Amino acid sequence: MNNKIKLSVLDQSPIRSGSNPYAALQETIKLAQLTDELGYYRYWVAEHHASDALAGCSPEVLLGRLGAETTQIRIGSGGVMLPHYSPYKVAENFKLLQTLYPGRVDLGVGRAPGTDPFTAAAIRYGSRVGPEHFPNMVADLQALLNDTDPSTKGMEQARAFPKVEIPPQLWMLGSSEDSAMLAGLSGLPYNFAYFINPNIQPGIFDLYRDHFKPGPNLKSPQGSLAIFSITAETEDEALNLSRSRDLWYTRLLRGNPGPFPSVKEAIEYPYSDGELQIIEENRDKRAVGTPEQVKEKLLMLAEKFQVDELMLVTITHDVAARRRSYELLAQIW
Repeated sequence: MNNKIKLSVLDQSPIRSGSNPYAALQETIKLAQLTDELGYYRYWVAEHHASDALAGCSPEVLLGRLGAETTQIRIGSGGVMLPHYSPYKVAENFKLLQTLYPGRVDLGVGRAPGTDPFTAAAIRYGSRVGPEHFPNMVADLQALLNDTDPSTKGMEQARAFPKVEIPPQLWMLGSSEDSAMLAGLSGLPYNFAYFINPNIQPGIFDLYRDHFKPGPNLKSPQGSLAIFSITAETEDEALNLSRSRDLWYTRLLRGNPGPFPSVKEAIEYPYSDGELQIIEENRDKRAVGTPEQVKEKLLMLAEKFQVDELMLVTITHDVAARRRSYELLAQIW
């Protein structure tokens, strides 16, 4: 790859219908190896809980394996849902990863629960420290990564080990204006989940840049856009592959997405007129088509949002087609 816009990967470790979580995680490992060889810049894994659709519930555990299976690509969390956890323990986890894989580890954090309210309460196990404390938790985490004094009273002397020469790169993740402002005020790079909220206006990054204050690890704004994408040999093939996500998203809106369906399941599904309208309205908010079409769409989005990195979420029921999608795009990029 030689384009000035970096291409990266966000993997949610999807569980395909007829498959299982073990296979999903093996597919994640193999995809990380492939995209490392192809020259993609980062490989991030997500955090979801109590899901029979997405197998990745513990990014830090999965990253321990992915680091050993790759050599060049940066690895990271997309992301750790920080309100569930102690910033100190998160700092320890990622400093340990950085010690194992020096200079290759990213720590993306988000505020969303990544699950239903009941499961979120179970993860916190009675703790009253919830999402409203997220800004303070981010500040403390940043201090712990940099071996400086956390701002929370009683934590001033806390230091997270092992010590590292260069801390993991801390990223703010989000899909709203609140996260954009907090990323800027915290002096952090910002990754916007366009695949979750494709109705956002490009001004989201203007908001981030306008509020940006240089921090200990970043002197100027740095933005990345995460988008759903499928590349295939022909446009018809890409659109056909995307039918699986159309059905999965339809089921998600109903509250029970289940495993990632096959194209056959999607073709046979009895969509309502309203569901078909939602699918049609979202077709232009992703990058699906031939290598040339996808490249053109991605470069347009990079220009529109003024970002220098794009992170691709590519999910198909056909494992070979998913791998081929990343191969085709790398060849043309």
